[in-house]
Amino acid sequence: MMKFLLALMFMMPLCFLKYFWLMNWLFFILSFLFFMNISYSFIWMNISYFLGSDLLSYSLIFLSFWICSLMILASEKLLKTNNYSNLFLFMMINLMLALYLAFSSMNLFIFYLFFEISLIPTFILIIGWGYQPERIEAGIYLLFYTLLVSLPMMIAIFYCYEFFFSLDFYFLNKNLKNLFMYMCMNMVFLVKMPMFFIHLWLPKAHVEAPVSGSMILAGVMLKLGGYGMMRLMKLFLYVGMKINLVFIVIGVMGGVIISLICLRQSDIKSLIAYSSVAHMGLVLAGIMTLNLWGFWGSLIMMLAHGLCSSGLFCLANITYERMHSRSMYLNKGLMNILPSMTFWWFMFSISNMAAPPSLNLLGEIMLINSIISYHWWLMIFLSLISFFSAAYSLFLYSYTQHGKYFSSVYTIFLGNFREFLLLFLHWLPLNILILKCEYFLLWI
Repeated sequence: MMKFLLALMFMMPLCFLKYFWLMNWLFFILSFLFFMNISYSFIWMNISYFLGSDLLSYSLIFLSFWICSLMILASEKLLKTNNYSNLFLFMMINLMLALYLAFSSMNLFIFYLFFEISLIPTFILIIGWGYQPERIEAGIYLLFYTLLVSLPMMIAIFYCYEFFFSLDFYFLNKNLKNLFMYMCMNMVFLVKMPMFFIHLWLPKAHVEAPVSGSMILAGVMLKLGGYGMMRLMKLFLYVGMKINLVFIVIGVMGGVIISLICLRQSDIKSLIAYSSVAHMGLVLAGIMTLNLWGFWGSLIMMLAHGLCSSGLFCLANITYERMHSRSMYLNKGLMNILPSMTFWWFMFSISNMAAPPSLNLLGEIMLINSIISYHWWLMIFLSLISFFSAAYSLFLYSYTQHGKYFSSVYTIFLGNFREFLLLFLHWLPLNILILKCEYFLLWI
């Protein structure tokens, strides 16, 4: 694991030598090298110093490498307009380093440290390369929502050290029968996911962020919450059996309410951001059921959502670069002027509503199994979430692609090889991974 850490560190000087596309290639090469690094023991593999990975960490680190490669591919505009592209690459590598160390750390405190450090490059991405003046407010929202709940987590970590005499995940094997500790430890993950009621930072951050910021937020940052919860839920089995139902109900009811909010959004990016909250509500409910189907389904749903949501943000950005607006009232009838992009809008919209053969479908089936086995009453909310997710995905597709296009659009660029490659590299793993889905069932 240290070899990838050193590779990322030695890429830092390259950022300032104006090798924008070389950096993109290097990220892709690192992705494939990491992909080939899999071992079939599936307990803890590639252990070096305090780093290691089981299948949960492995899949999320691979997702981080992949999304970061695609972020550079999506940000060509920074290079063309000479908008501090070198600094952007430097921030990207810092962010990737933080994510890599957070996901691969076998020590709870190191995980917490890099969980928090990953906030800083994201904050700089939003503040530095966002489009509107409100980006400062969005950045502050992001920072304070996370910081407010992260300090209690530090107290909980010190308590864990006193209780277990170690912070290695391997030794955290007893039950903590303390509701206060449960809340201190998990609130930070609930904010990060984000759970309904504490989700307000997410649409704000997404709408103000540049395309790369949106991609990393939707693709990887939300997964940090799910990952932390999966790692630490075994500490709270006793408390969890008593109060997890509360969070499951908030997750699925929040999913229904957010789906209804999606149906009346006029901003394309805002709609995609709110749909993330609905999907992560399902993931939260799946983890909180504390059963195997829930954990499997949550992992698959997180990977699927990372690829699908990131692809949708890319599409929104491609449209924004041409129309200079994110409003659905102006981005109408795009089928007439961007017919080749309509195909990709369709493919990502149906993936978002969990149509076969996307990973979303597999994740959703597993989560539905898990949540209904917890309590059959929850099937009412699950059926509503499934129906409304189809409704807002079709609303997004049909509203933007059909109809009469905006009269002041008189010239438009049809799309280039880079954009189609970017969308294809989101779509391919999303729909091909279902062929080898047994891999995801081996990590426990």
